[in-house]
Amino acid sequence: MKYAFIFIISLSVFACTSQTNGQMSEKKHTNALVNSTSPYLLQHAYNPVNWEEWSPEVLKRAEEEDKPIIVSIGYSSCHWCHVMEKESFEDTAVARLMNDNFVTIKVDREERPDVDQIYMDAIHAMGLNGGWPLNVFLTPDQKPFYGGTYFPKAGWMNLLTNVADAFENNREKINASAESFTKSLQLGESEKYKLEGDDHKLSDSEISLAFTNLAQKFDRIDGGTDKAPKFPMPSVWHFLATYYHQSSKEDALKHLEFTLEKIADGGIYDHVGGGFARYSTDAEWHVPHFEKMLYDNGQLLSLYASGYKLTKSKKFEQVILETVEWITREMLDDSGGFYSALDADSEGEEGKFYVWTEQEIKDLAAEDFGLIAEYFDVQVSGNWEGKNVLRVVEDEAKLMKKYELDETSFWEKIKSFKTAALEKRSARIRPGLDNKIIAGWNGLMLSGLSEAYQALDEDSILSLAKANASFIKQQLLRGGKLNRFPDKDMEGFLEDYAAVIQGFVKYYETTFEWEYLELARDLLKRANDTFFDENENLYFFTSDQSESLIARKKELFDNVIPSSNSIMTWNLIHVGTHFYDEELIKSGKSILAQVSDLIVQEPEYMSYWGMTALELSGSFAEIVIVGDEFESIGKELNRQFIPNKILTASSKEKDSPLFEYKSPIDGKTTIYVCYDRSCKRPVTNVADALSQME
Repeated sequence: MKYAFIFIISLSVFACTSQTNGQMSEKKHTNALVNSTSPYLLQHAYNPVNWEEWSPEVLKRAEEEDKPIIVSIGYSSCHWCHVMEKESFEDTAVARLMNDNFVTIKVDREERPDVDQIYMDAIHAMGLNGGWPLNVFLTPDQKPFYGGTYFPKAGWMNLLTNVADAFENNREKINASAESFTKSLQLGESEKYKLEGDDHKLSDSEISLAFTNLAQKFDRIDGGTDKAPKFPMPSVWHFLATYYHQSSKEDALKHLEFTLEKIADGGIYDHVGGGFARYSTDAEWHVPHFEKMLYDNGQLLSLYASGYKLTKSKKFEQVILETVEWITREMLDDSGGFYSALDADSEGEEGKFYVWTEQEIKDLAAEDFGLIAEYFDVQVSGNWEGKNVLRVVEDEAKLMKKYELDETSFWEKIKSFKTAALEKRSARIRPGLDNKIIAGWNGLMLSGLSEAYQALDEDSILSLAKANASFIKQQLLRGGKLNRFPDKDMEGFLEDYAAVIQGFVKYYETTFEWEYLELARDLLKRANDTFFDENENLYFFTSDQSESLIARKKELFDNVIPSSNSIMTWNLIHVGTHFYDEELIKSGKSILAQVSDLIVQEPEYMSYWGMTALELSGSFAEIVIVGDEFESIGKELNRQFIPNKILTASSKEKDSPLFEYKSPIDGKTTIYVCYDRSCKRPVTNVADALSQME
């Protein structure tokens, strides 16, 4: 019954094909968004639609006026958000329909992921596909009754008319539908997914089954999983890396390496400037959706660092270095924080900044055009919509032989072309920059930089990590709380706490700057006090001091970014082990146990959970280094891929349980490899320490 109203409206949306005579507005009119600090909201500040920001005052007015609400959610680099704005929100006739009948609210999903999360779940509950822009119709008390993503102008206008009419004449049906959807949003995860709290630990056979279930989805031709569009999904491949480490199963390493090579060769990777686009629109990683997000690139730095530790691949090293160059050149704020995103569009056209004509490549490559064209799939008529998206399609060894080049000469020519192309491209009109600095995304980048430095030992990477860690400490930590933004007094969400705590742990295990491990512990305590739900043994996405919305949600499933609950579980176990805090460790294991069945059944969307379960499936090492050479020995250990460990180091014994009764032997820097607080014989070189690891 609850879908009846939706069905009537959805049919009518595309029934109307008539065109309106509304004219595109000149950018003279301003609405309430003109005072916003969000780049996305500012993009809409000159629309004739009377947009307002989400606020208790606006919501209260909707109730007082008894008007339905349109909540339109997007982000600054969203291509289809721009399309709908140009087609509909800049049109005066469309704006008139919206202004006359609705309270209109614009939301930047990166500022308010809590609002986005609720109404995205509502769309899914309606049986509709989610995405951005997300346009949702609410009753005056914020309860959703219909919505969708991008609507063409004619369909949007017809929908507005139908919804306004239904709200006037079929209010009872709308209220009943909205009430039903709201109740579904308020269901707990335990009830929805039959989570059971026990002490169950995944067995080897269950972990093997999880891998088998995941492997059934592998794309053996193009890498990744067998779907299009293709997202990199770093947590899936972290799971594979950890599974290989624990099981030595060659198929796991083979598909991991194959996938990372395919992504690095594809057009989703920016071969000229470094860094990754958000996803590819095809199954071959060829044509990207050209926006670049900080959160993707932070995670992919971590992933390629793990790949490099496992394989010592020169290609993976190059990807790491070029991506670091890109974030330094284009995403770094003077404060040491990193910006959020680069738009897909420039000059009103998606990808224009990044694509090339054959003639442009010919002019840049000069006498090396033949080699460059073959290597990067440059075609006369273009390999995508008349232009060329650079991608690697030819084997390097084959080209070296064909063009009679040794390895050094070959890579010098490739590098020379990239340098020339980057200089040429820098003169183009650039895509828009979203200069918001978000705590959680900086936490992901801090982890990525820390692990990239572990893998490559490049001082420039360490300098970036140091500046970023200092930025988070100095500008985002206030009075024991973590702010989401440096320029707003707004406490972070669970995703911010989770990623920053983990970033601090990984940064500490890279530099051994003790204060950051203590900060991680303090933030974990804050999260436990204000986000944790003892009834469901999971964390809410919002703190108990956040704005009250129609539902208080929890993130369970891993997606492009791992769920905040899965990262928090990793944090509980790693921070707990660092401080011998049994309560934290027990809590992490308990949360993990209750999702163990889901890990086996849905490994693709429980992959970060699965990675942490894998770390605990065998023995979890506590490695302590004490002595003057702790930094160099720590570096040597960090070059190894050892996920099931914590690492701590100092020149002398510290006031910490891990360092108790541990000191240099005969004046030499000493390594202690311990399991469950029981240590093996102290050794003084890394090879001996590695041989002691179970």
